[in-house]
Amino acid sequence: MFVFTARTLLDEMAEHAPDVLDAVRRAVAARRTDLDFIRLDVEAFSASPSISLDYAVAERTRHAAVVPADIGWSDVGSWGALWELGRKDAEGNVAVGDVLLEAAKNCYVRSDGMLAAVVGLEDAVVVVTEDAVLAMHRDHAQDVKLVVDRLKAAGRHEAVAHNRMYRPWGFYESLILGERFQVKRIVVTPGRKLSLQKHFHRAEHWVVVNGSALVTRDEETFLVRENESVYLPLGCRHRLENPGKIPLALIEVQSGAYLGEDDIVRFEDTYGRV
Repeated sequence: MFVFTARTLLDEMAEHAPDVLDAVRRAVAARRTDLDFIRLDVEAFSASPSISLDYAVAERTRHAAVVPADIGWSDVGSWGALWELGRKDAEGNVAVGDVLLEAAKNCYVRSDGMLAAVVGLEDAVVVVTEDAVLAMHRDHAQDVKLVVDRLKAAGRHEAVAHNRMYRPWGFYESLILGERFQVKRIVVTPGRKLSLQKHFHRAEHWVVVNGSALVTRDEETFLVRENESVYLPLGCRHRLENPGKIPLALIEVQSGAYLGEDDIVRFEDTYGRV
């Protein structure tokens, strides 16, 4: 546990890790807001050396004192820590979500959706989310970072994005991803609207399942109600808005050669993302 004033830390960073401090200052100066988050500038922050506070400052400073203490602290930094803190059954298992255990012992099993059944395992961690499954021995809980490094090296989106992504206007989540098509669920908060945009590589089909959508498609603007749909051909300018009092939910079917989130050209945006 480190305890220090901000002024002291800045002074020590300036002396022992000036390149880190410079990168962070530039990242903060170029920050932007997103909902209630502050997003640091990616390019500036990426220029910072990858080094912990321990190595950068704690091992070099002349202004430190060490005080032994037993305060029962856990930063809950691994799945193993969640097992230690969780409520266990008679066999030492911690189960969260739709979980079925048979002859399992001292396991941590979590499912955020589908049924997760674990049979005959001991000291295991099994985590099921909407887009990935993790299974490992509890002793290797800290090695998850190795998996993340491999995912990043392979360019896998699971390393950097959740299945549900929040935006200033609401959120979207991927339901099905296949060859040249993707199905998403989009929920728009009342009174909010997406940017006026177009795509170079995909067309979209929107089906409203709850609420009403005010849709802009090129030069026309019209209302799409529950159980109605609209087709947005590749390259058309379009916009989605929720003019009602309840959340707007729709199913979006994308089709095309490239379905990445960076295939967006914004012309107008309420949230300053143009």
